[in-house]
Amino acid sequence: MPQGTIKKIVSEKGFGFIGGDRGDVFFHHSAVVDGQFETLRIGQAVTYDEGQGPKGIRAENVQPTD
Repeated sequence: MPQGTIKKIVSEKGFGFIGGDRGDVFFHHSAVVDGQFETLRIGQAVTYDEGQGPKGIRAENVQPTD
């Protein structure tokens, strides 16, 4: 399971980006486990699964690790 940190959050549009080994990965608020999107903060460590979105790799099953 890849790990990274929250790099950017666009709360008004419901998405963000995770910085990881493979570069920045998009995630949608619906991909955050247990509806925790509102509690995420920049720099927070997360794990996620890689999935395929319409514009490339996207994060799924995003879970904070701290």
